[in-house]
Amino acid sequence: MKNCPEARHDTGMTTARVASQKIVQLIAATLRNYHLWAISVMVALLTIVHYHELFAHVWLLDQIGSALGFGLTRQALERILFVVPVTYAAAALGTGAGVSVLVLAVAAMLPRVLIISAAPREALFETGGVILTSALIVALLDSMHKGRERLSELEKTQGMLNLQIKRLGMLHIISGVVNRSRELGEVLATIDRVRQLVPTEAAWCYLCDEEGGKLTLAASCGLSKGVLPKAPVPGEGLDGVVSQSRRPIVVENVSAEPASRSALGQADIRSVAIVPLIAKGETVGTLGVGTRSLHHFLPDEIDLLCATGEQFSMAIENARLYERERRAAEALRVSEKNYRGLFENASDAIWVHDLSGKILAVNSAFERLTGYEREALTGANVSMLLSAHGLSKIDREVHDVTLRGGDAGPYEQELIRKDGSAAIVQIGTSLMTREAKPWAFQHMARDITEEKRIQDNLRFYVQQVSQAQEAERKRIARELHDVTAQALVTVVRNLDDLASGYSRLSVKEIQEHVRGILREVRRFSQQLRPSILDDLGLVPAVKWLASDLTKNSGIAAEVKLVGEPCQLPPDTELMLFRIVQEALTNVQKHSGASEVCIGVEFADRIIKMTVTDNGGGFERPERMGDLARSGKLGLAGMQERAQLVGGTLTINSAPGKGTNLTVEVPL
Repeated sequence: MKNCPEARHDTGMTTARVASQKIVQLIAATLRNYHLWAISVMVALLTIVHYHELFAHVWLLDQIGSALGFGLTRQALERILFVVPVTYAAAALGTGAGVSVLVLAVAAMLPRVLIISAAPREALFETGGVILTSALIVALLDSMHKGRERLSELEKTQGMLNLQIKRLGMLHIISGVVNRSRELGEVLATIDRVRQLVPTEAAWCYLCDEEGGKLTLAASCGLSKGVLPKAPVPGEGLDGVVSQSRRPIVVENVSAEPASRSALGQADIRSVAIVPLIAKGETVGTLGVGTRSLHHFLPDEIDLLCATGEQFSMAIENARLYERERRAAEALRVSEKNYRGLFENASDAIWVHDLSGKILAVNSAFERLTGYEREALTGANVSMLLSAHGLSKIDREVHDVTLRGGDAGPYEQELIRKDGSAAIVQIGTSLMTREAKPWAFQHMARDITEEKRIQDNLRFYVQQVSQAQEAERKRIARELHDVTAQALVTVVRNLDDLASGYSRLSVKEIQEHVRGILREVRRFSQQLRPSILDDLGLVPAVKWLASDLTKNSGIAAEVKLVGEPCQLPPDTELMLFRIVQEALTNVQKHSGASEVCIGVEFADRIIKMTVTDNGGGFERPERMGDLARSGKLGLAGMQERAQLVGGTLTINSAPGKGTNLTVEVPL
């Protein structure tokens, strides 16, 4: 196809057509130049005036020549006037046009000098002067034109220099801010400076997340809120493409881009330039600028934007590193603060000592446990708190196991207090390391002295209760055998005698005897569990206990009720009844009191019962857990019953001052 004649002919026709079009355009541009028309008219008129006598037969031209020539005969003025179009052409159209018009003027003057003039020497001299003057004027105008061009170039260079100075100053400011700032927000706040650095109307910055994938709009200026997508998909949109390709993109007409990449067109942004932000070989985001009019981004502008992007990349990476370090430091500070708070406020005693036994730190609970002040403990050896056997046990069974990486587990140890008393503690030990090397032991101890005493008391209490229960069973069995069973045997014999006709008792007497036995059984049953508690409730049952005490022992018993009685759970009623019953039994057997007052108070969400007597009182044990060991089994039983229903028992007594017993149970 390329070698056939038709193809060559078509190519030649196309070239000719293009050339003719250019010629037509040049002619049209020339015809539209009014300077050229003015110069042509001036040269023509001066030529007519210069040769007006040749046009005497043409009336119009003769009149024009006479009028413009002012009646002069030597034509000196006409020659001088040829300087005007030459000057005009040189000033308006340039040196080439001035020389061309000068040549035309010479061509117009020489025929008259050489052929027509009556004084050829003077005419030639005048024509030479005109030519020399015109040439000097053209040269002067050319020099002025070149001077203006040089001045324009200098002004342009000065403008570019000023622009570069301004850009360098702005770049220095940006560089100073981003390099000095440790906060990411301060770095991103310089986005407006970027808009001033590369003269644009808008600027924005997207950042990749810590994993380097998802883009998020971090900062923007010159754009309405919501115009840019907050999280573009990598590979989609201009910023997504730059983030993925890691190469700058310049789009001079955003509206011509596909809809998937022209989101900026909605913000009336026409031209954009976007560069990637890369730090340590990883993409951290994109930096973009845009104009609302078509703009051709120059290479130096792109280079400047890339340099700014490098500054941003390093600053963003540094800010992120600083933020990570700050978070780590803050987490460490909070962790240390929390540890210190836990260490100081822990209810368990904690102390730390090095491998040689030197105490490094203790908490307040350890001070309270040992009785020593912190200043006396810090720096001392832990051996001052342990017996020789205890120290040997810890070294042998705890420290050695812990140093070998084992778990010693909680263990019991005797601790010697400042006052010389011994405390039983349960200790947990952990190894503390520094730079992967063991340097100290941390011990956490819980005082179980009271628990141990309670356990011992509880074992003794259980033993005593078991003995008391066995004694009670024997009493019940003996009473049933000695009283009830014997009475029933007597009734059976009387009935046998009555049946055989030899009875000495009448039926009525036998019935009365049976009724007596029934009364004894009921009394015995009432002692075990009075039916009034189930039938009428706690308050009537307590009043029955008071009445029975007065009736059987002569002790004046009074019941005082405060508040409105309410229905209680059966277990709670039974426990409170037994506590009052046991208290009144103690009053009857041991106190020697003549009066007793029973208080029943129903308050808001609590029931409070008190038993107060004016008896001899007793020496109260230091700890409630020692009641059983001191022989106060009844009081120990009352305490156990109170605890079973979530209540508390308080006993106030002293020899010769009576006894006050108070039990409080939440409703």
